[in-house]
Amino acid sequence: MQIWRLYGNVYVMYNILKGRLLFVRLCLLAAALLLLGIGIATIYSVGHPVEQSPDSQIENLSNKWEKQVVFALVGLTGFIVVNLINYRRLGSISYWLFAGVLVLLAALLVSKYVVVLPFAKPIAGTYRWIWFTVGGRQSPSAQPSEFCKLAYILALAWYLRYRSNYRNFKALIGPFALTLLPMILILPEPDLGTVLLMMPILFTMLFVAGAKVKHFLIIIFMAILVSPLLWYKMENYQRARISSVFLQNAWIREKAEQHPAFGRFLVGRKFSTKEWKNDWGYHLIRSKYAIASGGINSAKGYGFRRGPFIKYNFLPERHNDFIFAVVAHQWGFWGCLGLLGIYVLIISCGLEIAANNTDPFGRLLAVGIVAMFVVEVLINVGMTVGLMPITGLTLPLVSYGGSSLVVSMASVGLLNNVGRCRPFSLARKT
Repeated sequence: MQIWRLYGNVYVMYNILKGRLLFVRLCLLAAALLLLGIGIATIYSVGHPVEQSPDSQIENLSNKWEKQVVFALVGLTGFIVVNLINYRRLGSISYWLFAGVLVLLAALLVSKYVVVLPFAKPIAGTYRWIWFTVGGRQSPSAQPSEFCKLAYILALAWYLRYRSNYRNFKALIGPFALTLLPMILILPEPDLGTVLLMMPILFTMLFVAGAKVKHFLIIIFMAILVSPLLWYKMENYQRARISSVFLQNAWIREKAEQHPAFGRFLVGRKFSTKEWKNDWGYHLIRSKYAIASGGINSAKGYGFRRGPFIKYNFLPERHNDFIFAVVAHQWGFWGCLGLLGIYVLIISCGLEIAANNTDPFGRLLAVGIVAMFVVEVLINVGMTVGLMPITGLTLPLVSYGGSSLVVSMASVGLLNNVGRCRPFSLARKT
């Protein structure tokens, strides 16, 4: 029986890997698995430092790596599942998948503003997760906004396929409506990171579909005009997160304290440098210290499971949103460069798959996934070094979290699917 199971597993993997662009897809899979390994090892390190201090009040992270291994196995299952059928069949049901995710997002809003639903209760004051209780046992929580990213890319790629009228400004109304609807549902959760992710994906896919650059410039100009209204409609903590990028400058902090109106504009209330350092800017300051302590001259870092930011609880969420700072702390400049190099490999493979595909839907799907990875990495790394606001967006395939990891592996699986199933071209491209 075990021999037949082994044979079945080998046969499934053979069917998944066979096809065109084999070398590119093997590099893609190897890079994804390497990132999974780095993430699990880093999460293990923050829960098992070489030197534990009894007076440091370290949070319980010792079993997070075990859960991450389970998430990785589920993610690998997702990679296999999306490769069992041709990606075009997923396109034909993409609207239904997108609608199903929107229903889950709407349920979260109902739970927040109307009545608290038993499967959508708040966690830490946010309404982002859904779980069910079956037979007295609670199922693992799922984050609909994470699955919305992939469902959105599928639906948008299917909508844009074979269309040639995006040279017209009015024709952009449909894609923007498809984008704004989930953004409106996700922002109140609140989940600013996913909202910031969607517009760059839309612009990238529209550009590949043939939209004019001048139309993008008009849209950006209109967004700038309405940005003051949106700024004043934001919650105070959201404004504080965005303003923290500028408040790193001591001169701006000084002016915000001297001029109360300027301080209220930045954070929505009276500004205090002491409060900023202990609240809104706490993660940012500690993250920059962790990265700087890894070293850029020696480029060695403290080493695996070593260093004060591993030993002490100096940086909350170091296993999740700020895991890049932990990588820099342990392995220094070259460790960060190597990690980013693996992402460059994934992005390059995705672009190669898109460039060698003659199917408009497959090409747009690959470009959308590549854009998602690029924006996620730029935002996550940018917020850890102080160049972007802290949004809670994870580092794909590395940060702790089930929904994010499963979606990332399923996205890699779709890239593999597009690469191996691309149709033959019967004529030269016009």
